[in-house]
Amino acid sequence: MSRSLQRHLSKMLAVAVLACGVIATAVAFYFAYAEAQEFQDDALRQIAALSAGGASDIRQLDAASKSVEDPESRIRVVRLPDGPRPVWLPSDIAPGLHTLAGGGGQEAMRVFVRDTGHGGRLAVAQSTDSRNEIALNSALRTLIPLLLLLPLLIGLIAFIVRGEFGPIRRLAEELDRQSAERPTLLPRHDLPDEIAPFVDAINRLLARVDTMIAEQRRFVADAAHELRTPLTALALQAQNLAQATSPADMRERLVPLQAGVERARRLTVQLLDLARLQASEAAWADVDVQAFARELIAEFHPVAEAAGIDLGMEDAGLKSMRNDPRALGLIIRNALENALKYTPRGGEVTLRLRRDGNQALVEVADTGPGIPETELQHAFDAFHRLSTGGEGSGLGLAIAREAAVQLGGAVSLRNRDDRAGLVFCYAQPLEPSD
Repeated sequence: MSRSLQRHLSKMLAVAVLACGVIATAVAFYFAYAEAQEFQDDALRQIAALSAGGASDIRQLDAASKSVEDPESRIRVVRLPDGPRPVWLPSDIAPGLHTLAGGGGQEAMRVFVRDTGHGGRLAVAQSTDSRNEIALNSALRTLIPLLLLLPLLIGLIAFIVRGEFGPIRRLAEELDRQSAERPTLLPRHDLPDEIAPFVDAINRLLARVDTMIAEQRRFVADAAHELRTPLTALALQAQNLAQATSPADMRERLVPLQAGVERARRLTVQLLDLARLQASEAAWADVDVQAFARELIAEFHPVAEAAGIDLGMEDAGLKSMRNDPRALGLIIRNALENALKYTPRGGEVTLRLRRDGNQALVEVADTGPGIPETELQHAFDAFHRLSTGGEGSGLGLAIAREAAVQLGGAVSLRNRDDRAGLVFCYAQPLEPSD
C-alpha cells in the first residue's frame, strides 16, 4: 500500500491543531463562564452597597428592574425585617452569598445578604437560570473566534505542507524529463536543508551512472575496433589462401589464418565472459581453494611445459573460502595466462594461496619483465596493451577486476622486489566461518 507523507503530515498536524483547539476552547469556555458568574456576583454586591441608602433607593431599583425587557434578568432587593419577605428567602439567612434551591414551583435564586446594622439586613437576589443563561451566552461569544479559526488553521496547514513539498514534486518532474542515455545532475537551489542530502546522493548516483554509460560506450567502440581488426586480417588471409598455387603454399598460408581465427575466438570468449559477469549475480558456494588451484595448475601445465616454464603452487594455510567458483576461476585463469604469456623460456610461474589476518590472498608470481611503474595503474583498463609487448586483446585483467568487484574483493599488480617479474594479487575478506 502506498503511503503519502504529505497526506500523513497534513492529517497529523490537523489532528494536533484540532485537539489543541478543542482543549483551548474548553478551557476558554470554562474560564469565561466562571468569569461571567463572578461578574454577576460582583454586580449583586455592588447593588447591595448602592441600595444601603434606604427604602427610596430600593423602590427606584425595583422599578428600574421591572422595566427591563427580559423579566428573568431582574434583580430583586429585599430589606429585612421591614420589607415583605418572599417565600424562597429564609428569615434567618446569614450575610454573604447563597444559592437557594427552588421548590414548590419556585425557581432557584442566587442571593447576596448584607448586614445594614441595628438588626437590619439587605438581600439582593437574581434567578440562577437567568444568571446561567447570561454566563453561557457570554462564554459562547468568546468561543466563536476560536471555532471559526480551527478550520482556517487546518486549511492553512494543508496549504503550507503542500507548498513545502513542491520542490520534491518539481525534482521528480525534472527526473522524468531526463534522457536515460544522458542523465544530468538535479538542481540544488531553493531546496530545504532536509532534502539537500538526499538530492546530493541522487546526483552522486547520476554521476556514477553517467560515468558507467560513458565507459560502456567507450568499451563498445573499443570492442568493435578490436573485432574489426582480426576480422579484416582474416578476410585478407582468406583471400591469400584462395590465391595459393600449390598444397604446400596453401598449408603455409593456412597457419596465419588459423592463428587469426584463434585470436578472434579468444577475443569473443573474453567479451562474452565480461558480459556475463556484468549481467549476473555471484553464485556463492564453499570452495576448496587448494583442490580448485590444483585443477587449474593441471589445466595450464601443458602450456607451461610447451613454453619451457616451471609452473607450481605454494600453499600457505588457505584451505577454503566462500566464493563463486566461476568468477574465481576467471580471475586465476586470466592471471595465469598473462604470467605464462610474458614469462620467457626457463622462467617460473607460481600460484600462491595464503591468509593475511582476515583476508584470503591468491597470488600469481612470475619471472617476466614486469611492468613499468607508470603503467601499473592502467594495466586493468579494458583493451590496454602494455609497452612490454606481447599478443592479446587487453581484456584479461579487466575481466579479473570485474570479477573481483562482484565478489567484494580487489585485484592489484606489483613488481617483484627480489628479482625481475610481476605479482598479481587477488584479496578477499574472509567470513568468520572460513
